Amino acid sequence: MRQNLKIDPYGFREYDARWLYQESINLLGITNLGKGLGTQIINHTKKNNPRVIIGYDYRSYSEEIKAALKKGLISTGCYVEDIGLSLSPMVYFAQFNLNADGLAMITASHNENGWTGVKMGIKKGLTYAPEEMQELKNITLNERFIEGQGSEKEIKNFQQIYKNDLINKNKINRKIKAVVGCGNGTAGIFAPDVLRGVGCEVIELDCNLDWTFPKYNPNPEDLKMLHAIGKAVKDNKADIGFGFDGDGDRVGVIDNNGNEIFSDKVGLLIARNLSEKHKKSKFIVDVKSTGLYATDKKLFENNCETIYWKTGHSHIKRKVHTEKALAGFEKSGHFFFNQPLGYGYDDGINSAIQVCHLLGNQNKMMSEIINELPNTYQTPTMAPFCKDEEKYQVVEDLVKQVHKIKENKTKIDNQVIKDILTINGVRFSFEDGSWGLIRASSNKPSLVIVTESPTSSERKKKIFDFIDDLLQKTGKIGEYDQKI
Repeated sequence: MRQNLKIDPYGFREYDARWLYQESINLLGITNLGKGLGTQIINHTKKNNPRVIIGYDYRSYSEEIKAALKKGLISTGCYVEDIGLSLSPMVYFAQFNLNADGLAMITASHNENGWTGVKMGIKKGLTYAPEEMQELKNITLNERFIEGQGSEKEIKNFQQIYKNDLINKNKINRKIKAVVGCGNGTAGIFAPDVLRGVGCEVIELDCNLDWTFPKYNPNPEDLKMLHAIGKAVKDNKADIGFGFDGDGDRVGVIDNNGNEIFSDKVGLLIARNLSEKHKKSKFIVDVKSTGLYATDKKLFENNCETIYWKTGHSHIKRKVHTEKALAGFEKSGHFFFNQPLGYGYDDGINSAIQVCHLLGNQNKMMSEIINELPNTYQTPTMAPFCKDEEKYQVVEDLVKQVHKIKENKTKIDNQVIKDILTINGVRFSFEDGSWGLIRASSNKPSLVIVTESPTSSERKKKIFDFIDDLLQKTGKIGEYDQKI
């Protein structure tokens, strides 16, 4: 029996768990993960029979993964409540709606076929952070399992309860024609219904469920998917296009001309719109996001505050929670809405609805609304190779160098560094609002580099050249995945 157990320790990631199924984990490994999770939930809740919500995405093997995970949870004493085929936000919502003690969502999100994984949570509205993942890893790999008598039951028709919750609170006051692209992922049976329910005319694109993902992975950062949605927007003369990821917690937005809008700019537009009604609100954004939040006149007029925080949906979600912020925006397309707009977690469909409210409140096209923002020149996210065991030290050394450059008033493209933020790597900014970021990637052996300038593309490039020069001098940097 023991020799069959397969569970690669590297599958325990920073915020969730992901493995190549069969290759790096097998069903016995999944059952042990269930035992580890059940043990952890019992330890945290101090209950012998905590209630755990479980849902799963539409992959050919997700049902068998679910059965194996359930087996492990039940063996520790957990009462498992199975809500069926789900989006991640539906499972998060179920924990509130059914007042449960924990959750497990079986999904590898937008990863290619062959991948499986689990998103987990105990505190309502918050998925696991690195500390909980480390604890789960230790319990599971060392097999420190509690034994108990659990049970399972199916919760019927929960999909409709979730859809109705979004629809009933969010009727829009203007007819909006929306292309809804789901890349054949699980969002296909949710997003079109909800958006129709709030009052949109919906044009469906790849919304039939097909776990082979025949055209492209359901990933709103995938250019192939965005271009397909852009074409459908133009062909149908639609007002907006939405692209949802595999488990429905992220969305990409396309304007009426078929152009992609970077998620940090979408977040700023939503924040501006919300600030009119919710004055003195706080917004949380990640350090890869545009500097425009810090200088926005409308947010300033409405006495709103923006806090730049660590990249990663788990970090932003927690910061929204602890700061009691109205909303949080991450550049990768995770948006978080707190009461009264949501329950604090990331829900791609709710994010799309907030964009619809933005359009509904203004009698303008999306392309006109985006043009009201100052133009900025921003690089894509660039990832130069740096070994996992070296990347954090490299960043630490660079933080010291950047501080020194600021103290010495060394000029970069004729500007001195005005502010330094070291909450997540180092983000340094200049008088004109230009900035550069160097941080370690949380999920691969690389650094993350972004620069932006409201002044010129040339300045954006000069800041990148300055960063690249610092990196090359370390002698520890390899090839970039992409480079300007």
